[in-house]
Amino acid sequence: MSNFTPNIITENGWEGYRLLDSGDGRKLEQFGRVRVSRPEPQALWQKSLPDSEWKKADATFTNASEKDDDDDKGRWEIHNRNLPETWPVEVEGVKMLCRLMTYRHMGLFPEQRPHWQWISSLNKASTKPLKILNLFAYTGAASLIVSNYGAEVTHVDASKKAIQWAKENQTESSLTESKVRWICDDATKFVAREIRRSNKYDGILLDPPRYGRGPDGEVWKFESDVAPLLANCADLLADDAKFMILTAYAMRLSSLTLHHMMADALKGRKGALDHGELLLSDQSGNRPLPTSMFARWGA
Repeated sequence: MSNFTPNIITENGWEGYRLLDSGDGRKLEQFGRVRVSRPEPQALWQKSLPDSEWKKADATFTNASEKDDDDDKGRWEIHNRNLPETWPVEVEGVKMLCRLMTYRHMGLFPEQRPHWQWISSLNKASTKPLKILNLFAYTGAASLIVSNYGAEVTHVDASKKAIQWAKENQTESSLTESKVRWICDDATKFVAREIRRSNKYDGILLDPPRYGRGPDGEVWKFESDVAPLLANCADLLADDAKFMILTAYAMRLSSLTLHHMMADALKGRKGALDHGELLLSDQSGNRPLPTSMFARWGA
């Protein structure tokens, strides 16, 4: 079941998204019509493109604290007076509305695209629509993409604003008839209730933050809370379940750590378990940028 060699998965971008360059603690990206410069703690190398290309950015995010490169707090400096408040980026048949958020996010994580494609391929190969649970589901890219391929998705996020944003993406994509159930709840509490209800899923996707709070102030800490949650998620998998995926951002952990936790949770299940990193390739293809770690089980 286990393979301890890391699996490196690289996203090369698509028409709606490109990583243009990275270096000196930053990354330069093109989200649809908008070019942005954001902090990137992993990019300790030198930039490849000249400063003239970086100066073409429509907006630049500046960290509040120069002492902490992982600090998401800061502000956007707008260089383009005509920059819209929201704009669409097409990916895998859906339209995601991007925004300049105060914590440097855009509402879309491009490096996750290989996971979305993989889940969609599992649903295509299935003789029935897969029933999928998407935890910490944010603005709904995974939920909308896999539901567009016929899956039935339960989308859970603790933020009402994130769920409203996801619904806007659903409308923008003309997927109002897609089978997505929107749940604003604490992921841990929701999973516990699903166990009591004896509900089962064909696949579970977890994309938890390092630290967060639920709608009623519940505290989430990755290091202490993710292993128990994984174990409970394993109880929600149907006997013929197809997958479970865990990703982690901004963590001082190895992907092998995620692998071992997933192996504990899925003890006794047959299938293949791998782990590794998600990378974004820049336009030169010579300097891929590591973005996150993952562990992935498939039947």
